[in-house]
Amino acid sequence: MGFSKNFLWGGAVAANQCEGAYLEDGKGLSIQDVMPGGIMTPPTDEPTADNLKLEGIDFYHRYKEDIGLMAEMGFKVFRTSIAWSRIFPNGNESEPNEKGLEFYDSLFDECHKYGIEPLVTLSHYETPLYLAKNYDGWRSRELIGFYENYVRTVFTRYKDKVKYWLTFNEINSVLHAPLMSGGIWTSPDQLSVADKLQAAHHELVASALAVKVGHEINPDFQIGCMVIAMPVYPLTPNPDDVMKAMEISHSNLMFTDVHARGKYPGYTKRILREMGAEIHMEPGDEEILSHTVDFISFSYYMSVCESATPAESGNGNIMGGCKNPYLPSSEWGWQIDPQGLRYALNQLYDLYQKPLFIVENGLGAVDELVPDGAGSYTVEDDYRIDYLARHIEQMREAADDGVEIMGYTTWGCIDLISASTAEMKKRYGFIYVDRNNDGSGSMNRYRKKSFHWYKKVIASNGEELSI
Repeated sequence: MGFSKNFLWGGAVAANQCEGAYLEDGKGLSIQDVMPGGIMTPPTDEPTADNLKLEGIDFYHRYKEDIGLMAEMGFKVFRTSIAWSRIFPNGNESEPNEKGLEFYDSLFDECHKYGIEPLVTLSHYETPLYLAKNYDGWRSRELIGFYENYVRTVFTRYKDKVKYWLTFNEINSVLHAPLMSGGIWTSPDQLSVADKLQAAHHELVASALAVKVGHEINPDFQIGCMVIAMPVYPLTPNPDDVMKAMEISHSNLMFTDVHARGKYPGYTKRILREMGAEIHMEPGDEEILSHTVDFISFSYYMSVCESATPAESGNGNIMGGCKNPYLPSSEWGWQIDPQGLRYALNQLYDLYQKPLFIVENGLGAVDELVPDGAGSYTVEDDYRIDYLARHIEQMREAADDGVEIMGYTTWGCIDLISASTAEMKKRYGFIYVDRNNDGSGSMNRYRKKSFHWYKKVIASNGEELSI
């Protein structure tokens, strides 16, 4: 059966990891501008010179060149994000920054020039720093109103340029990375689970409000949620391990339940009850949550195991878990499980019966730039091709299972700054960017071997996966 003829092939980036120009044209600071070490390191008070994200890959000035390269591969869709602090520098202003709006006008126009649909994330790990420091991020209910003003502004401005929207990036990560995901300035060791769940509630209300507002502004908008999809396997058949895996899985699925069904599942109520806590809901919250998403999007990099007893931990993404003895790992310890993607697709579709969109998947690796024999340079990244091909094969299996899949955007289609480590050497792209961890480099772009491979994949609608 394979993929539909309208399948959306493309790639994904985030503004804070690629744009640079961190204070240009009226942009305000975001939390990423004071996080030079990545996800789990404490923030600084002000931007520091060792923060590679301040310049990114200079996408802000080179986007036309980069979009042209994506068009050369045949992209149907390009996922990017709007930097909230580029539109509202502090996050709480009443009037937007026109220069910021003009930049995204130009970016989306450039996409449309090549027939590429923008897929836009409204908030991708870049809460305005002012809101983090002065309101403690999404712990404050006031952020719902600031976010609503922001989304009304960009929905209205781009109502004829953007059809596909995502409300928050990996929204379920707020339980594991409260600063990066929720802009919460309070140290994580001072936050209870109830604190983080309350912040998550504020984000979930804001997300549903964005769906409501977006459909009012343009009924043709397709608005989705975005979560980390990470299948949780029991480490052994011991029923205790099975139940532990179920509990961890519930903590992730709670977010898709609210987005897709419009209410909290029963197991969330039990978790709160056993903690002696509750989510404070204002009048009208339940009605707002009833505005459910049009589709579910997710990132998929790895699966995890869970055990009721201590076991060897798995390095990797922010969700933790135990090491699976049957799976290999990447250079950064992320366990590679292509079949887990098929599992995740089937699980989510069985639960919600909504279209699914894989908006992040890829392999971070150290790439070596070598002469291409034609006067330029390339990267012989067969390892990346193998990784992506095996995941696309499993995606095709899920389509044959009857799962409705809208599209697939590989993460970091052009090399960018890593969110987890803030390094440049952890590369995902089809396009090599000559920039190094010490900030040196020409910023020149080079086509990797995978560039030509992915062009063939798109042209064949996922049928031709060989190197």
